[in-house]
Amino acid sequence: MVIFQFIFWICCFLVFYNYAGYAVLVKLLGKWKSPLPPTAPGGDTPAVSFIVAAYNEEDCIVQKIENSLAQDYPTDRIEYLFITDGSSDNTATLVGRFPAIRSLHQPERRGKSAALNRAVTQAKGDILIFSDANTILNKEAVRNIACHYQDPQVGGVAGEKKVLSEPAGAGEVGDGEGLYWKYESALKKLDSDFYSVVGAAGELFSLRRSLYEHIAENVILDDFVSSLRVAQKGFRVLYEPDAYAMELPSFSIQDEKKRKVRIAAGGFQAIGMLSPLLAFWKYPRLSFLYISHRVLRWTLSPLCLILAFVSAAVLAFTGAGLLYQILFAAQVIFYGAALATVLVPALKQRSKIAKLAYYFYFMNYSVVLGFFRFLRGKQSATWEKARRTQL
Repeated sequence: MVIFQFIFWICCFLVFYNYAGYAVLVKLLGKWKSPLPPTAPGGDTPAVSFIVAAYNEEDCIVQKIENSLAQDYPTDRIEYLFITDGSSDNTATLVGRFPAIRSLHQPERRGKSAALNRAVTQAKGDILIFSDANTILNKEAVRNIACHYQDPQVGGVAGEKKVLSEPAGAGEVGDGEGLYWKYESALKKLDSDFYSVVGAAGELFSLRRSLYEHIAENVILDDFVSSLRVAQKGFRVLYEPDAYAMELPSFSIQDEKKRKVRIAAGGFQAIGMLSPLLAFWKYPRLSFLYISHRVLRWTLSPLCLILAFVSAAVLAFTGAGLLYQILFAAQVIFYGAALATVLVPALKQRSKIAKLAYYFYFMNYSVVLGFFRFLRGKQSATWEKARRTQL
């Protein structure tokens, strides 16, 4: 029984460390760091290239363009590049109606990474800001990002992703997805304050053009890989919560599953591509954050959840003690609550605890599916986008 006790407690420790413990440790370690001088908005306004890759986004592209052109930033210091490669709807036509937008289009669809590479070769700004077509930014987003580049050690700035409250009766995942991103935003702030964000979200992030590396066309998480490559070069990637991208939640749990599985498959691909970052003796602070926040989330944590359940079951039914019976029962209740939301959908609206239990299970289940998809090599860099709830 000793071996099962060892497995159980090690697994519990790793899951706790990954989701909460490392954040506490980063917070404590941060107290011994000298605070960085604050960067005030305004001052320098570096030349910015604002880049949006859009594929079949005719439903939202006009709103995105109007929102982008309304940014509070000198018009002579910002250029807008919209890439619509492969779009088979009216996206390219709609973009072409705005003279202030540089429209880049080619009929062949080679994926987002190829589109971004092509846009960057034509960009003129010193700072590259990337944003997704289905997001809306706050008016001050570009200014709040650009001001950080006064510091020569800053190589990138990640904005915040906000999931909007869904319309009443629409969607299935809004509360869970929204709370998850609030949690992720809190971790990004801790990472940034301690040293650097470990992976930006494509909804809104930026890099110095001089640090941008050509992205292989098969890369799934271009935003994650690009931002970590900048950090790998010794530059910090900061988090700026006052530059945020807003989007609606996925239309259904199946659409969210499609997205999560793709991200997980891309995560395993990225771990291989960024293997030098596992050498913590070369990148002590960056590797500590990267492994604690990202690598464990995609590798050991899902496995530990399974092993913790199995080992607790063995200990509970072999007389190892009341403690293990209670801990096994707690897991049964937790996963039972997640299952109940599937069998009784009304619980998703009535019980936030049940919904969060389901979303936690759902995220880790998607990681497992993403792992096997990665092993099969079935995830293409080009993909059919997940639907979003409509207002």
